[in-house]
Amino acid sequence: MTDTRPLVGIIMGSQSDAAVMADCEEQLRTLGVPFETVVASAHRSPARVHEWASGAADRGIAVIIAAAGKAAHLGGVVAAYTPLPVITVPMKTGDLGGLDSLLSMVQMPTGVPVACVAINGAKNAAILATQILGTAHPEYRDAIRDLKADMAQ
Repeated sequence: MTDTRPLVGIIMGSQSDAAVMADCEEQLRTLGVPFETVVASAHRSPARVHEWASGAADRGIAVIIAAAGKAAHLGGVVAAYTPLPVITVPMKTGDLGGLDSLLSMVQMPTGVPVACVAINGAKNAAILATQILGTAHPEYRDAIRDLKADMAQ
């Protein structure tokens, strides 16, 4: 029997990010990676973010994907509360096309790193999370090999 406890935690700052992050969820499903998803804002519900992020490792999460737009502090706040790797997905915005989100994510201070994919790069976040999992789980390394072979066709 396969363990279905989530290995990837997806957190998004707003329900409006769900349409983009559905691509992340679908890619994880395709790769066979169990995940959980939560909506919590670094600005509107910081206590919920703190509780979720600080308990993620204890729940068995191995990698976190954080999606946010505009000021986009969510990934950094999550990274401050967990020892786990955090991948950020900057959301496209109406104001600056997502450049505001991207710059917020890549300008993290020393000691609080996050990885950052392209604006609305939800699928790549899922693939990167699976590659990270593949360092310890051969089945996910194999899933990435299969994905790359399919892309080469």
